Amino acid sequence: MRGRFKYFLLLSFAVCYSFQCQNNNNTSAAPVAKSTFVGHSDSLKVVYSNLFYKLDTFFKNKYRLGGFNGAVIVAKGDRIYYQTALGYENYQTKDTLTTASSFQIASVSKTFTATAILYLVEHGKLKIDDTIGTFIPNFPYRNIRIKDLLSHRSGLPNYLHFGEVLWKDKSLYMTNDALIELLKKFPRMEGSYLPNKRFEYCNTNYAVLATIVEKVSGKRFPAFMKETFFDPLGMTNSWINDVTDTTHRKIAISYNSRWIPQKDDPYDGVYGDKGVYSSTSDMLKWNLAFYQGKLISNELQKEAYSPRSFERPGVRNYGYGWRLMKQPNNEYLVYHNGWWHGNNTVFYRYVPDTFALIILSNRYNRGVYNVQPIFDLINGTSSAGGNMNGEE
Repeated sequence: MRGRFKYFLLLSFAVCYSFQCQNNNNTSAAPVAKSTFVGHSDSLKVVYSNLFYKLDTFFKNKYRLGGFNGAVIVAKGDRIYYQTALGYENYQTKDTLTTASSFQIASVSKTFTATAILYLVEHGKLKIDDTIGTFIPNFPYRNIRIKDLLSHRSGLPNYLHFGEVLWKDKSLYMTNDALIELLKKFPRMEGSYLPNKRFEYCNTNYAVLATIVEKVSGKRFPAFMKETFFDPLGMTNSWINDVTDTTHRKIAISYNSRWIPQKDDPYDGVYGDKGVYSSTSDMLKWNLAFYQGKLISNELQKEAYSPRSFERPGVRNYGYGWRLMKQPNNEYLVYHNGWWHGNNTVFYRYVPDTFALIILSNRYNRGVYNVQPIFDLINGTSSAGGNMNGEE
């Protein structure tokens, strides 16, 4: 990537190098990561240590002064250039975060759901132009295709909105099956209705896609994802939130900005649009699996990373489960952010360079999305090429 990633590329091609910044697991009043690095020559140590300590200073300042609480990885391929975990997994018990801590990754989950659908396409189990009715009988919204769900062009109403009225007993979890039944029972609620009319970001799309995965595979979505992706990739700290599974999980508790725990609500029973729990280390494995051919073919990846909405011309767009941000060289930065309860999450990928930035936070802080300063530090330059700060 000319300009923006030039400095990073020069460094990364020069030497096989790994930064490690691990959190001290002692329960202290101010848990701050312990930082180390390894270089191959004195001259490169100077260059790399300068970059490393700039990143380290940036994130520790965000922790001390900006309320950041979470884990971070900056990598190219399998080389970790910066890794840290800052703050609390459980504020009440003062258990500290580690790079293995599992976070609710919110809408970054959509990258998993989209990949599951494209995996089934690649294995001949469904077609991208199939309609919802092919898999869900008596579905009232006709002619909506798989591709319309993936690209947020279905026109379906958002269950996070209509659920406030139609889901009467707020003490009960809404499930994917219950959501489908509501869509059947109360058709033509808010939404643009006509498929492929316009881009309209809607969580219902990805909940329906998760249900389609279940219909096609004959397995519940959490089991399908575990058996197909998490276990084979060694993602031992990753799973799909399943309200029918009472197994205790060690997770980073969600907090608001005042350290008040965020409780579940009825919509935590729906998955596909959210619901993946993962760690930064596991997310790096997920990122690498795309390059290693372990998920879907390069051809389908290109389809996923191709823009699908042009109603509002600009540098931002949406593909199949990925947001896209055009760069000065006309390549796309492929990314997704997330927000659910107190969790703010960031997953940025520059595919030509195998660059990845992963930030998972369990204390509400919209400053997590302000990633431009991070890229500036990596590139050793000012914000040439436009603002890289994303939206949920």
